[in-house]
Formats: sequence, C-alpha cells, structure tokens
Amino acid sequence: MSYCSYINNNVLETTDFLLNKHYHDNQYGFQITDDDELFGRLILEINQAGLSWTLMLRKQESFKKAYDNFSIEKIAQYTEADRERLLLDAGIVRNKLKINAAIVNAQKILELRKDYGSFKGWIDAHHPLTKDEWIKLFKKTFKFTGGEIVNEFLMSTGYLPGAHMPDCPIFEKVKLIEATAKA
Repeated sequence: MSYCSYINNNVLETTDFLLNKHYHDNQYGFQITDDDELFGRLILEINQAGLSWTLMLRKQESFKKAYDNFSIEKIAQYTEADRERLLLDAGIVRNKLKINAAIVNAQKILELRKDYGSFKGWIDAHHPLTKDEWIKLFKKTFKFTGGEIVNEFLMSTGYLPGAHMPDCPIFEKVKLIEATAKA
C-alpha cells in the first residue's frame, strides 16, 4: 500500500495517523529551501533507518531541540560532551553511529558551502540525477546514507519523483507549488 493510499483511505484518526496525514499533506514531496530544515530532514531520515517513520514524526520536536533546531553550524561544532548528551537524550534515537553521522555530515555541508553556497545549492547543482547516481553521490559525500535513506530523503524533499500518486489530491498541490517556484 502506498503512503498516499494509507492517508487517503484511512478512516481511523489516531494520533499517529494524524501525524502522518499532516506530514503527507504539508511536507512530503515538497521542496525545502532552508538549509537547516533540509539538513533536519536528512537527520530524521538517517535516524529512521531500521525504525518507523511514525516514530520519527513523534520524536521530530525532540530531535529539533536536541540538535539545536538542526543548525548546521552548531552541529558541526559539537564536541564529545555533545555526543554524550545526545546519547543520554531519551527523546531521540540514541545510536552512536547516527549521532556521529549528523555531526560529520554537518561538517561536510560546511565544506560544500564553500563551493556551492548552500546544502541546497549542492543538491541543485547535481539535479537531476537518477536514483542510483544520487545514492552513489551521497554515499561518497556523507556518512550513514544508504540507498533507502537517500531515496526517501530526495523523494520527501521533491528531488526524486514518486512521493505522491497521480490520483492523490496532494500530487496537484505539489505540482502547483513547483510551477509557481519556477515562474
């Protein structure tokens, strides 16, 4: 079952469903222009590996708080004390490899900004690539970025097609926003 089918055909309005519906209808597949927000999505996608996206949505605000509103500059400066703080934070996923990836990836983005101006600028400079080319590029550039993480990150931020099915009401909304942004 696709994400769109789950959202558009579900009648049980549980808290988890409403979290997913809000994300599906207002964020999933929409381009992000703010670098910190874009990096925050990457952090969430990395942390989702092996877990459910619903868990990430539940913990999103805790992640945002723990990781200084996803500030690339602040995260790039994290010390051992910050790593320890994050490992003790029950509000996030406490995985040493994922925490380290956030810090190392923030440092890498600061390097990329020297040549591309921004994280988004780096992605835009390589767009469009095939999914396999994106995966290869991300794996070469960042830590903890396997195929599924890269695919979901790029689909959820509008760089790869397929976030919404053509019969989903949000499909047209995303197309309209993209067309307006290009005009």
